[in-house]
Amino acid sequence: PRPGPGAPPQPLPKKELNSNHDGADETSEKEQQEAIEHIDEVQNEIDRLNEQASEEILKVEQKYNKLRQPFFQKRSELIAKIPNFWVTTFVNHPQVSALLGEEDEEALHYLTRVEVTEFEDIKSGYRIDFYFDENPYFENKVLSKEFHLNESGDPSSKSTEIKWKSGKDLTKRSSQTQNKASRKRQHEEPESFFTWFTDHSDAGADELGEVIKDDIWPNPLQYYLVPDMDDEEGEGEEDDDDDDEEEGLEDIDEEGDEDEGEEDEDEDEGEEGEEDEGEDD
Repeated sequence: PRPGPGAPPQPLPKKELNSNHDGADETSEKEQQEAIEHIDEVQNEIDRLNEQASEEILKVEQKYNKLRQPFFQKRSELIAKIPNFWVTTFVNHPQVSALLGEEDEEALHYLTRVEVTEFEDIKSGYRIDFYFDENPYFENKVLSKEFHLNESGDPSSKSTEIKWKSGKDLTKRSSQTQNKASRKRQHEEPESFFTWFTDHSDAGADELGEVIKDDIWPNPLQYYLVPDMDDEEGEGEEDDDDDDEEEGLEDIDEEGDEDEGEEDEDEDEGEEGEEDEGEDD
């Protein structure tokens, strides 16, 4: 008889299970193998589309990279009218400021222009140029660092050799500065920012280069305009002082109200006493 609804399914007879088991396994394995082959074919189609997309995306990036150039040029001309724009931008950037010692900041006050140039095919790398006014630290007018990917995808970098003026090599003085700073300021100064130009140990993961290219260069104004935290703290302290003064005035007003209340009570008691005397008479 057929089991009623809700009843557990009846197991097949053992003989049927045993006789069909091997055949079922063979069918299952064959189906799985066919499915794997079909998945591989579909995956090849997906990979082909991804390659096609990459080529088209690259063409779009190259097109708009060229269209941006006149605007970058115009922006550089306008930035040149603002004294200390780039040093302020770097100091206000949390990751870059962590790499700057006091003397680095002094040297970067002579930095007048920064340019980031992606190579034409974009994939093969980029160059960052730093333009300096005449300064007491080095002879160079331009310091550059380039990042390259060769055809096999291996990264490398190269940079301008800094021609330091006598006794002004900040990369050699950084360790001495650290010792003085640790005694005076109870914390170590970072290694000089300018050691970045001589460090080619990990060109494929150059954090500073990537930050300048991908974060600062697209919109440096947002970091230049970051408010000075010291000024904000000062304003906060002034606000606190104002609040204290207001609270003091409120306390005085409350004390005055209490005194007035006490005087009113005394007057009321005096009036009641006079009324009582009048009644006795």
